[in-house]
Amino acid sequence: MWSVVKSVLAALLGVQSNQKREEDFSSGRPAAYLVTGMVITLLFVLMLIFLAMFAAR
Repeated sequence: MWSVVKSVLAALLGVQSNQKREEDFSSGRPAAYLVTGMVITLLFVLMLIFLAMFAAR
């Protein structure tokens, strides 16, 4: 599971190597990457909303 999280974070930041990307696509578990990516993106958006609300006070 940690390898999926690290891979998704690297992809979101744009620092993932081509070799790692190819390994991810050949693993045959796209659902794990999709769900992890959606959860991390949701957490990021919620963090931005919280920070904006905090800064607007």
